[in-house]
Amino acid sequence: MTNVPSKVSIIVPVYNVENYLTKCLDSLVNQSLKDIEILVVNDGSKDNSEKIIEEFAQKYPEKIKAFTKENGGLSDARNFGINHAEGDYIGFVDSDDYVTETMFEEMFLLAEKHHAKMVICNIQKVDEKGSITQKLTQLPNMPEVIQLENNFSVFSDISYFACNKLFKKELFDPKKFKKGVHFEDIQLIPQLLLECDTVAQTQNFHYQYLERTDSITKTHTEKGLDILKAVADVEQAFAKSRYFHKKKELKNFQIFEGVYSFLAYLAFVKKKEMFYNMSDQLAVFMKERQIKIQDILKYSRFGKNYLLSLPLKKKIFYLLFFAGQKKLIRKLI
Repeated sequence: MTNVPSKVSIIVPVYNVENYLTKCLDSLVNQSLKDIEILVVNDGSKDNSEKIIEEFAQKYPEKIKAFTKENGGLSDARNFGINHAEGDYIGFVDSDDYVTETMFEEMFLLAEKHHAKMVICNIQKVDEKGSITQKLTQLPNMPEVIQLENNFSVFSDISYFACNKLFKKELFDPKKFKKGVHFEDIQLIPQLLLECDTVAQTQNFHYQYLERTDSITKTHTEKGLDILKAVADVEQAFAKSRYFHKKKELKNFQIFEGVYSFLAYLAFVKKKEMFYNMSDQLAVFMKERQIKIQDILKYSRFGKNYLLSLPLKKKIFYLLFFAGQKKLIRKLI
C-alpha cells in the first residue's frame, strides 16, 4: 500500500509540556481531515514529553512523525518542522493548546476553494477546565474571501499569531522564523501576508488557546525591544512588496504593532531603568517614522477608534504615557 501524500502538515514544537501534550495531540489525531501529517518536534524537553510523543507515534504511526533535537527555541523547532514537512499546506499548533475536530478540514477546503495562500480562523482563550475566558474574533465584518488589493486594511488589523492560520507551504520558501528572538510571529507572518493576493477566513473559533495557571509569570525584559526590530524587518519587506504604495496601512501597522503592542508589553516591565530605556527607544522609533501622538490617538482598528475600545486601566496607561507622564505611570504599575 502506497502512502497518500499529506495535504496538510501540522507542526507541534514541544518543550516541557507533559501536563498538556496529550490533550493537544488527541485533538490533532482526531481531525476530520484524514490526509494530514503531525510533525511533533521535541525541542530538548527534560520532562516526560518524549515518552508521551513515543506513545502517540506508536499508536498513530500513519499520522505522527516524531523528531527529537537539541533545544533551540520555538523558531528553531518550527523551522525544523517546516524543513521536514511534506504537505501542500502548513499549520502550527502550540503544544499546550488544542483545536476543534474540524479545524484543518475547514481551513484546507477554504484554501482550495479560494486559491488562498493563507487561511485564518478565530481563537478563544480557555482555562484549564476548558471554560472559555475570552473570544478573539480576528476579522469581524469581513467576507469569507478577501482580496488584499481592495481590502488592505487587513494588513494592519489582523493579529499576527502563527497558530490560527493555515499557510501554503511555498510561502516559507525562502522565508523562515527568525531564530533567537521574541515576537517571531510579528516578524514573519506579515511578510508572508505580503506574498498573498487573497486570504480566506472562517468565523469559527477553532483554535483553543490555553491560559495556564502553572506557568511561571513571564518576566518582561528588554526582549520587548524585539517588537520594534520585528516591525523594522517587516518595513523592509513591505518596501519590496507589490503593496509598497499602501502607505496608510503601513503606518497603521507601525502604530498597532510598534506602539500599542510595544506599550502593552512595556506596562509589565518592573525595573525602573529598563522601563525608561525602552520608553526612549520607542520615542526614537516614533520620531524616525514621523508618528505623531495625534496619529496614535486617531488610530482605528476594524473601523473603530482603538484607544476608546480599550479597558479603562489600559486607556489611562496609554494616555498618561502619550502625555509624557512616565513618572506618574511608574507609580501606577
